[in-house]
Amino acid sequence: MNSSNYHVPVMLNEVISALRPKPGGIYFDGTLGGGGHSEAILKAGATLIATDKDDSALSAAGKRLQKYSGLYKIVKSDFKDFENVLRECNIDKLDGVLLDLGISSYQIDTAEVGFSYRLDGPLDMRMDRSGGITAYDVINGYSEKELVKIFFEYGEERFSRKIAGRIISRRKGAPIVSTLELANLIKSCVPYNPKDGHPAKRIFQAVRIEVNDELSGLSEAIEGLIARLKHGGRMVVISFHSLEDRLVKNAFRRLATDCLCDKSIPICVCEHKASVKIIGKQKASKEELEQNSRAKSATVRTAEKK
Repeated sequence: MNSSNYHVPVMLNEVISALRPKPGGIYFDGTLGGGGHSEAILKAGATLIATDKDDSALSAAGKRLQKYSGLYKIVKSDFKDFENVLRECNIDKLDGVLLDLGISSYQIDTAEVGFSYRLDGPLDMRMDRSGGITAYDVINGYSEKELVKIFFEYGEERFSRKIAGRIISRRKGAPIVSTLELANLIKSCVPYNPKDGHPAKRIFQAVRIEVNDELSGLSEAIEGLIARLKHGGRMVVISFHSLEDRLVKNAFRRLATDCLCDKSIPICVCEHKASVKIIGKQKASKEELEQNSRAKSATVRTAEKK
């Protein structure tokens, strides 16, 4: 696996400008991918701990970063298990944290991993292909009620009931086994609107989130990692859809607020003190979009430890 298969890291200049890696600092990249952001952190003279669940990503990044041998450690893990990872690495405090919550160009463009609704491949969608449920299990095993729930909640799909009903009807004859089979079925249920993009994108997003349990524990991980930051350290999070971004925004807002008491209570009883200040959010520039169209949906949010 060549790291070039992962293409250009999203909003690299903006991310590194927000993170501000410094020589000798210790940084945690919880979503390594092809290693593009990690490489930029290491170029600044920093030390890096990085995690990813995808074996292909770990291999590609390992090759890309090998010239920085001794300055980084890569661990196969979910970033939500950061406590164990940092304990193994004997790291207590961090100078910065980066989370890129999107899937890589490689994952989208490689048919056999089953993320693409444009390429024909098996219904898989696992970031860690060594275990866990697959998209096949979801599409062919979930009840109609369960399908409607994840399509609506994770895909924000207006036609969730119609699509779920069609899936149930189709799989009575034979299981749905390929990405294009599913994509074409969805296409037959959704009125075409060029402004909305591919009609299957929201359902594929929903199934991917369900398979990889992407939203569960995200807020807790953000809060836990911020607790590990040194004074002045920064967390930068790149999200790609409204569900993720809302969780990130709310977590940052909560941590930046002194009192979390119900407004009806006349005095503060929670004693919560703000631990971060919000630096802001960024969207991709016109120049970035010309080079990398997949950055269109990216939102970069930054918070700094007080």
